[in-house]
Amino acid sequence: MMQTMMNVLVTAVVAVSGSGADVRADMEKIVTGNGATAVLARVSDAGRTWSGAVGVRDIERGGRPSPHGRFRIGSVTKTFVATVVLQLVDENKVGLDDPIDRHLPGLVPGGSQITVRELLNHTSHLYDYMSEPGYSTNRWRGEARFRSYQPRELLKVAFAKQLPDDGKWHYSNTNYVVLGLLVEKLTGNPYGEEVERRVLRPLKLRHTVVPGNRAGVPSPHAKGYEPLPGLVDATRMNPSLDWAAGEMISTTGDLETFMSALLGGRLISEPSLTAMRTTVETGAGFGYGLGLQAYRLPCGTVWGHSGELIGYLTFAFRSGSGKSLTLSINPSTRNPSTAEVMGIAVKVFCGASQ
Repeated sequence: MMQTMMNVLVTAVVAVSGSGADVRADMEKIVTGNGATAVLARVSDAGRTWSGAVGVRDIERGGRPSPHGRFRIGSVTKTFVATVVLQLVDENKVGLDDPIDRHLPGLVPGGSQITVRELLNHTSHLYDYMSEPGYSTNRWRGEARFRSYQPRELLKVAFAKQLPDDGKWHYSNTNYVVLGLLVEKLTGNPYGEEVERRVLRPLKLRHTVVPGNRAGVPSPHAKGYEPLPGLVDATRMNPSLDWAAGEMISTTGDLETFMSALLGGRLISEPSLTAMRTTVETGAGFGYGLGLQAYRLPCGTVWGHSGELIGYLTFAFRSGSGKSLTLSINPSTRNPSTAEVMGIAVKVFCGASQ
């Protein structure tokens, strides 16, 4: 989902000063420049944590957004799903190089030649169902936004088309719908229950949910909007169209805890974490591992994932030194630019100590 904003990452970051200035000022600039109605951020380094929020909770009623508010995390969901799959690898229930047909026979066209690893790193070459009109939750869908979808219904849309044989890397939400079904086949439980049992409860991520067909975002939250061209409230929607590719809701604090535990080796084995951090070239401004993105900044590589679901943008990153940045942005009449977002990242990861 969220990738176009990051395509010119390297160009953007080298053009931004790593001054270490207060990131709140940058957040406020995004809001005052109509790039967002609200911005939430959390920065942690060496045991010190700062959380802040700017903008408004509701453009009609006003109110300050809570730094601890909930938001839709979009494709950051993929990192949770990939973590569960790699736990199943650690339990010898599946192999990364197993063809998907071995576990879900007949489900995926050409499934005897597509491995679990290729689904995780988007090298399967499966067509993205969200490329079809009316199937993207990054676009306004009117009353259809409350419709409920089943995973195999989404796959039927995806498998009706094929990508051109161009040898290029293709980000596809279809991969993670298949992986959600794989988790269910291997465990006998809904994928969301496995995410809760294996990740949310052990880490005490009490503010993170797998919503299923529930249309609302738990309070507190800042509303999400879509310009049509005036801003329309897009907060309530049925996220089953995203399912295991992007339906989850969280907070900056919970995402920081999750990324720290994952990249710190607390959720999967060392070999699995090494596999997760083994990236392929994408041509999109980042390397892609197994449900994990790698961004090369002037001061080193940061790991994490970005996400987009109508009304909300999410960025959850962590460096090898343990410094972390989590951002939630509610776009306004325009999306914030790459330079605006990555300017904050450069200040956090490469700037001088405040």
